Amino acid sequence: MKRLVALVIVALFVASFLWVKPVKAEETLTVYSYDSIEPWMKQIIPIFEKEYGVKVRLVTFGDAGEVLSRLIVEKNNPQADVVVGIDNSYLQKALQAGILIPYKPENAKYIPEWIIKDFDPTFHLTPYDYGAIAIVYKKNVVKNPPRTFEDLTKPEWKGKLIVENPLTSSTGMAFLLWTIGVYGDKWPYYWEKLKQNNVIIVKGWTAGWEMWDKNQAPLFVSYATDPAYAACEENSTNIGAIFLNNTAYVQIEGAGIVKGTKHLKLAQEFINFLISKTAQEKLPLNQWMYPVNKEVKPPACFSHALNVSSAKIITIPSEELAKNTDKWLKEWTAIMVQGKKPEEISPTQTSTASNTNKTESPNKNSSKICGPGFIVGLAVIPLILRRRL
Repeated sequence: MKRLVALVIVALFVASFLWVKPVKAEETLTVYSYDSIEPWMKQIIPIFEKEYGVKVRLVTFGDAGEVLSRLIVEKNNPQADVVVGIDNSYLQKALQAGILIPYKPENAKYIPEWIIKDFDPTFHLTPYDYGAIAIVYKKNVVKNPPRTFEDLTKPEWKGKLIVENPLTSSTGMAFLLWTIGVYGDKWPYYWEKLKQNNVIIVKGWTAGWEMWDKNQAPLFVSYATDPAYAACEENSTNIGAIFLNNTAYVQIEGAGIVKGTKHLKLAQEFINFLISKTAQEKLPLNQWMYPVNKEVKPPACFSHALNVSSAKIITIPSEELAKNTDKWLKEWTAIMVQGKKPEEISPTQTSTASNTNKTESPNKNSSKICGPGFIVGLAVIPLILRRRL
């Protein structure tokens, strides 16, 4: 009996050396975002991967509109864990689609209250950067830039303005909302005038920047920080920026956890990391936006950016965005793509701009102006210079 027990003990001892313990599979976090976020992500993802011993799979699409559309299509079978880049223009659409779950990260304490209040107090999306859109131009090309929305409809700017498509670009959506904030329910008449003045519509910011950079058109809907980019990266002061009608529409971008994620804890850690000092310090010179973490100060060259405090901020309440965004996009499509007249689409009555935000009355005769159609450019040319949608 003792001999048998001894043999069993020896066998167990030998087996302990032969037994190979299973290695825990490395977790992979899938992040959806837009193409031009890559410079920032390439700097911060390796830090996150090393700290948490995981792998981050970044999947990018042309712009934020495409990212949101993909998430909605995959709603019943989500492939992403985290989405980065949904801004206030698309926020309500994302919330209504039910594709996100709320999570308030610990580092949210470093975000100013006004940003949280103006963006998403429910924290389905956590803000990570912000900045205002503007009309940009090259000072050596444009000597007397337009100053108002109406200026853009004048003959001297015919075929010379590049605008992103609001159906596919959050920058374009922000510009549409900017016009709605100024013109109220008269905005379709303004867009009809832009169309008649051969406004150039492109799919997203990257394609627009490529055209503008090649001098295919002198005016471009971009960002108030573009002069800072020129100063920081090129030691140049040649880029100018304009807030039309002395108004500004501030874009806030957020990141959220996709409903149905299989890596909830890791997704939460990633959201928290995005607004950490480590990640936020690398944001300004890659995103060319302002960091939301109030402990992080933008670099000195950001003093060349157009000062938002000098303009009247245009805002549209979240309840109006939730109620009207889809209808506004349908109306925009009817005018700019289908060729309908403003009188045919029954413009949405908008209390926002007509009471509190409108700074210049639209031309009452705008519906009577006639002229040629507009140019549509949908070519997407890869250009990973800096962040834009």
